[in-house]
Amino acid sequence: MGNLKIILMGCIILMGTSSVSYGEVSEKTMESISRINKVGPYIGLVVPNSFEMAPLLQSNSFAADQRFPYLDFAGRRFRIGKLENEKIILVMTGLGMRYGNGPDDELALESNGDYTRRIGYLKFSKYNNVSKNEKSSDNLLNNAWYQPEEIFPVNGVPEVRQHAFWVSVDKRYFAVSRKLEGMTLEGCINATTCLPRAPVVVRVRKGSSANAFIDNAAYRQFLNSKFNITAIDMESAAVALVCRQQSTPFIAFRALSDLAGGGSAESNEASVFASLAAQNAVTVVAKFISLLLS
Repeated sequence: MGNLKIILMGCIILMGTSSVSYGEVSEKTMESISRINKVGPYIGLVVPNSFEMAPLLQSNSFAADQRFPYLDFAGRRFRIGKLENEKIILVMTGLGMRYGNGPDDELALESNGDYTRRIGYLKFSKYNNVSKNEKSSDNLLNNAWYQPEEIFPVNGVPEVRQHAFWVSVDKRYFAVSRKLEGMTLEGCINATTCLPRAPVVVRVRKGSSANAFIDNAAYRQFLNSKFNITAIDMESAAVALVCRQQSTPFIAFRALSDLAGGGSAESNEASVFASLAAQNAVTVVAKFISLLLS
């Protein structure tokens, strides 16, 4: 799965416009938020971490706001600027949880210190539910259920829950994204390391998102046959559900860097092509925003 995700939302309003202090929000911060909001609205771009954010910040299509280049608030840095002359606010979310896929079941990026098994972990195959009088029994640890998430929409009745299983992208955004098909993307990291086939931009009808790194061909095939899913990621669901709750349009761009369970026999290929996936995703998003302005 590609590591870069960029979510486009209709606009981001950071906070209200009052100049007084509320709780732990200082008066100075509230004043900064008010000034930023006055020159909005913005398109919001959400990326998982600095590795994926760097290509966008270094892109010639991005220009930081000269007056308010960023606002640090609640542990986040909200970067204000323009991408293809469209006003944007860029913020980092953090990566989703990952399961092991490397040598000795090493967690993805564990060698870089991003993840650890020191807290504890288990292997499902070591646990079963067999009594002395039974030859076999079902192991519930190996079962998975699929169910809708609870949401409380801003236009709903307070404290009356609703449910969401599929979250639709914005119809206009989806229609514009058709023009991205046929784009030329970079296929090589260097002169000797290239993708086995040329990368292409494809619109998918259904994608899935969960806090699990999928590197299993059988499970990939199951998700496709059961739900007609053709893309799997680890972060889009969180933003999609917030947008659904806030009645805010969104669209997700994912750059796929590996095939779940179908890559190299030695290791998953995400670590090899992650930087290429990030750069291609930035290229596609910049083009998409330019199309919104045309």
